[in-house]
Amino acid sequence: VDACDIRAGAALVLAGLRADGYTIVANAGHIDRGYQNFVPNLAALGADVRRESVSD
Repeated sequence: VDACDIRAGAALVLAGLRADGYTIVANAGHIDRGYQNFVPNLAALGADVRRESVSD
């Protein structure tokens, strides 16, 4: 899925946590503009989430 802005990106990550299998959120850099430590905070709550760099 593609994160087109800050809030949509965060919502897609949260929806992905509930979905079966893997969810890859492209353009997740938008999330960084609005939420500090988003991935570490989710991981601290027990979420199986990580950030990966993908080359084009």
